[in-house]
Amino acid sequence: MDELVFFNWLIILMFLLAIIVFIVLFKVTAGYGQHATEKWGPTINNKLGWFIMEVPTVVIYLTLFLISDRKTELVPILFSIFFLMHYVYRTFIFPSLIRGKQPMPVSIIFFGMVFNSANTYLQARWIMTLSPGYETSWLVTPMFIIGIIIFFAGFFIHLHSDHIIRTLRKPGETIYNVPQGGMFRYVSCPSYLGEITEWTGWAIMTWSLSGLVFAIWTSANLGPRARSNHNWYRETFPDYPENRKALIPFIY
Repeated sequence: MDELVFFNWLIILMFLLAIIVFIVLFKVTAGYGQHATEKWGPTINNKLGWFIMEVPTVVIYLTLFLISDRKTELVPILFSIFFLMHYVYRTFIFPSLIRGKQPMPVSIIFFGMVFNSANTYLQARWIMTLSPGYETSWLVTPMFIIGIIIFFAGFFIHLHSDHIIRTLRKPGETIYNVPQGGMFRYVSCPSYLGEITEWTGWAIMTWSLSGLVFAIWTSANLGPRARSNHNWYRETFPDYPENRKALIPFIY
């Protein structure tokens, strides 16, 4: 099978799976973090689990980057830096900073690895090989300029929200507290809002179906989870801020 045909079929499959995941996650809460239960099967250390789940993104992207004829072109290099900036953080930095001790189900890790592997192939292969190419002039297009602003706004929200969550606990503590400050003034899950914003910016700056399916999948996965987290906060903390929304300020 021609690779572009395979690539396009994988895009369609990912779109369909995003719809299924969105529906399922409104009925079944993914079992990690405060929602972890025994029904999700065997577990391992959460720091190791996060590393194993995220590391395929770095390995696959770097491999496809290095074998590409476009690895010396400016725009593909910039796209690669942006993509890897997020996933180097998620793979190597974020796990090392986790203070919670809640173990992570192997099943969740497996599903995460499958998605990360397929998605990284789509992003890297489009940018580095299958797209018509991105000339340097792409850097002054409205798509790139708007996209990069949205991307970095989302990345900052994501990093800052993670920092707030971490500093809620002193070293060794495992209790949950109500986060305050930053985008937590408006929503219960600003880290998720940041990721959705980030990959929406990525979809715009790359102006690609692969980027679009990534943004849609991220929303389909994190939208229902934000609702579950929001409901958990409200049930766990009687004085939880009434005006705080789940994911989108003032709306949802």
